[in-house]
Amino acid sequence: MYKEKRLPRSEFVPLRGLQYHVQVWGEPAGPANNLPPLVLVHGWMDVAASYQFMVDALSSDFMLGRTIIAPDWRGFGKTSSAHAGARPDSYWFPDYLADLDFLLDHYAGGQPIDLVGHSMGGNIAMVYAGVRPERLRRLVNLEGFGLPASKPAQAPGRYAKWMDELKSLRRGEMSLKSYDSVAGVASRLMKTNPRLSADKADWLANHWAAPDEGGQWHILGEQAHKVTSANLYRADETLQIYRRIAAPVLAVEASDDSLGLWYKGQYTLVEYHERLRLIASCRVAVVADAGHMLHHDQPEALALLLEEFLA
Repeated sequence: MYKEKRLPRSEFVPLRGLQYHVQVWGEPAGPANNLPPLVLVHGWMDVAASYQFMVDALSSDFMLGRTIIAPDWRGFGKTSSAHAGARPDSYWFPDYLADLDFLLDHYAGGQPIDLVGHSMGGNIAMVYAGVRPERLRRLVNLEGFGLPASKPAQAPGRYAKWMDELKSLRRGEMSLKSYDSVAGVASRLMKTNPRLSADKADWLANHWAAPDEGGQWHILGEQAHKVTSANLYRADETLQIYRRIAAPVLAVEASDDSLGLWYKGQYTLVEYHERLRLIASCRVAVVADAGHMLHHDQPEALALLLEEFLA
C-alpha cells in the first residue's frame, strides 16, 4: 500500500451547525508559518485525503513555513451532514460557498489565502474568488469547468425532476453501491481511473469508504448528493462573477479532454477558454498523460505547477 510522506492531522471544526472534518499538513499558523495558508477543496464524491499524493510531491522548500488545509465538504468523508438531527435530502451550491467562508474565518482570519479546487471544488473556488476577491492571493482551478449554459425554458422540467428524485431517494432507489471488501472499493477506483496504481487505489479505498458493522464497505458520500439541483446553472451569472476575480488564476487541465468525454460537443474546451478570458489574470496549463483525476495520475507534475505559480 502507498506510504504517506507527510502525515496530516485531523481536526473537527464547528461550522454552521455541522462538525467539519479538516486535514491539516504543516505546523499551525504562527511566527514560523508566515506564508499564506494553502487551502485544497475536493470534488464531487471525493474526500480531502484525495490530495495526499500531491501534498507528498511538494518540495521541502515549498512546505517550509506553510500550512495546508483540506476540508471534507458537507456530506462527504468524515464531515457531518446532519443538521439539528436530520439529514438533508438535497445539497445546494451556495452552502459550499458559505462553508468555505466560515472555514477561512477559522483558519486564516483576514489573511488572504492560496486556494486550489478540483472539479466541483474548482467551480466553488472560482465563484468564491469572484464573490470574495479580497480573500484570495492566488487561485488554482483543476478541471473546474462549470457547466453548459442553460435556458429558462428548462426550468419547469428541472423542478419536476428534482421533486421526482427526492421521492426516489425516499424510496431507497438512489442508494450508492456497497462493496464486500476494501479490495472491492480499490477495484472500483481503478476501473474508474485506469491510470491509478494498485498501491494508491488501496490507500484511497481506506479513505474513500468505510465498513459498517456487517463488514460491507460504503462510500463516504451521502446519497442525497445524487439528487439533481432544482436550480439551473446560470452561465450568465457565473461569468459576471468571473469578471470580479482579482487573484491571478492558473487553470489546469488534463491532457484527456474531460469535457469532450462528458458533453459530446454540448460544451467544449473552446467555450470554457472563452469564459476564462473574462478573468483579469489567467493562464492555462495542461498536464500530460492525465485524466480528470490528475492529482492522482500525475501528482509530481501538478505539484511542480503549483510551486511555480504560488511562489
